[in-house]
Amino acid sequence: MMAELKVLCNGIPDQLPELKPRDTSIPHAPFRNNNLSEEERKTAIKNALRYFAPKHHKLLATEFAEELRNYGHIYMYRLLPQFQLKAYHIDAYPCVCKHAAAIMLMIMNNLDHVVAQYPHELVTYGGNGQVFSNWAQFWLTMGYLSRLTTNQTLVMCSGHPQGLFPSNSSAPRVVITNGMVIPNYSTSADYDRMFAMGVTMYGQMTAGSYCYIGPQGIVHGTTITVMNAGRKYLNVENLRGKVFLTSGLGGMSGAQAKAATIAGCVGIIAEIDETALNKRYNQGWLMKKTSDLDDLIRMLRDARGGGEVVSIGYHGNIVDLWERLVEIYEETGECLHDVYYRLRRQVTAINKLTTGGLHFWDYGNAFLFEAKQAGGDVLVEGEVSTSTTTKFKYPSYVQHIMGDIFSLGFGPFRWVCTSGCKHDLQQTDQIAADVIQSLMKENISPPVMQQYSDNLKWIQAAHDHQLVVGSQARILYSDQQGRIKIAQAFNQAVSEGKISAPVVISRDHHDVSGTDSPYRETSNIYDESAFCADMAVQNCIGDSFRGATWVALHNGSGVGWGEVVNGGFGVVLDGSEDAGLKAGSMLAWDVSNGVTRRAWAGNVNAMDTIKVAMTIDPNLEVTLPSHVTDDVLNGQI
Repeated sequence: MMAELKVLCNGIPDQLPELKPRDTSIPHAPFRNNNLSEEERKTAIKNALRYFAPKHHKLLATEFAEELRNYGHIYMYRLLPQFQLKAYHIDAYPCVCKHAAAIMLMIMNNLDHVVAQYPHELVTYGGNGQVFSNWAQFWLTMGYLSRLTTNQTLVMCSGHPQGLFPSNSSAPRVVITNGMVIPNYSTSADYDRMFAMGVTMYGQMTAGSYCYIGPQGIVHGTTITVMNAGRKYLNVENLRGKVFLTSGLGGMSGAQAKAATIAGCVGIIAEIDETALNKRYNQGWLMKKTSDLDDLIRMLRDARGGGEVVSIGYHGNIVDLWERLVEIYEETGECLHDVYYRLRRQVTAINKLTTGGLHFWDYGNAFLFEAKQAGGDVLVEGEVSTSTTTKFKYPSYVQHIMGDIFSLGFGPFRWVCTSGCKHDLQQTDQIAADVIQSLMKENISPPVMQQYSDNLKWIQAAHDHQLVVGSQARILYSDQQGRIKIAQAFNQAVSEGKISAPVVISRDHHDVSGTDSPYRETSNIYDESAFCADMAVQNCIGDSFRGATWVALHNGSGVGWGEVVNGGFGVVLDGSEDAGLKAGSMLAWDVSNGVTRRAWAGNVNAMDTIKVAMTIDPNLEVTLPSHVTDDVLNGQI
């Protein structure tokens, strides 16, 4: 395979490969609406032709015009690689510098057919989470990475490799931006037009930052959410006999079925797309399925009454299921569910069922915001609907559950074993478990102890859950001290040969500091700064000069383009002393930045957490808020 991968050094081939028919055996992205004018279509084609020598322009102009007409975007299918894209052993990549090889590995994992949602359109997940905008960008980027030295930085602008620029060994090897446009031009229509013209790209979160690890990440996050929902709403540790009612089995939402069984409850998941439902059923994540509402109600009652741990898929519309449950409640007073996730009809049913003991929260991509836009009754009484309204009668999962966990500094820490060796991944699991057990012996607060305990159980059982898809990767929710100690323990193990090749650490952008999103990650910020994006931007800047191997800053994620700014990073732990120092410095900032912002907004967990951090590192000194009572404002306004 090393010989086959040498073609990556060549960049865009001078001799164009043969154009083959579109492969109908794999899923493809839907048509991209763009509403381009004739002049804009010409510009889109000219923009694409810039990547090629003039001798190819006549042939490719006709071809690209057809792609734009048929698919709404120019993907350059002619340049599809003729070898399997996957996370090969790091030593297989033809590179001058190991850090560049690690980045190539991460890119190719994002485009692996078993990982990517629409691999031929370079979409990793979310329907539009691009790694690149077209295949010319893939080849150019791989060529640059094969030549990248430790005194250069590759600059990536919405999939386009701008080039290699002189830097130094302490600088990031790659700096990525995706979808960064002037704020007044960040509507969905603007995106459709600019993407079609090849000048911007939607990177989602970990698609465009090369850090996706398959569904494992969202499985763990959903598991943590459901477990903590049980504690908050139902005051129970054991979820047997409790029902988690939700919708969605396609893409990342498919993780909900697996998460429900790991959390130990009854999971009822509605899905309108039978293909998506059957995929999760055949995968084993969905244990039972039905398309009959009466059959589903029988299965629900049996599972609930017997304390069964099971995931049941309903092929149908979630609204129909909601309204059926309302009928049962109004006829018998029986509320058949305890915990729910996911416009007007749906809200009406939810409002009725909450009077009977249902606990509802928005676990997804701004359901309450979209329901408000549709005229659903979701605002608190007396609240006027405006473009910046965040006062809903129901909480988002961040407001009631994940926000407090983020404020403790816990979030989705991830790593990838670049050897591709299962034994190395098992070694990292054991190292992480050992570090957590050591931290649990220290003098820590009960909320922190609870999170360590949950995540120790997760990491000890992670291998048995068989969640690896693509690269040998793992996720674990951890706080600042945990992340630093785990990363440095990995680096030491690489140095000693206990792990056979470097380890890449990263995180989901959906984290303590990585994302400013008023209807999701920062929805529990109540000082009116939820619509400000300083935290995410500062986070990327700070990571870049504290040791990150690469950094990324994006406009847009699951909640929509123009609705969020988020960023991420990757760090290569190669066993060197320098790598350990960089990891310690960068991870400390990457967590403390967000905890500090949350403390300034008044979160008690965050204030306690940052105070502890300041005692650990005397160089850390942050501004803390004074408590302001309402009585001092009486008569002043």
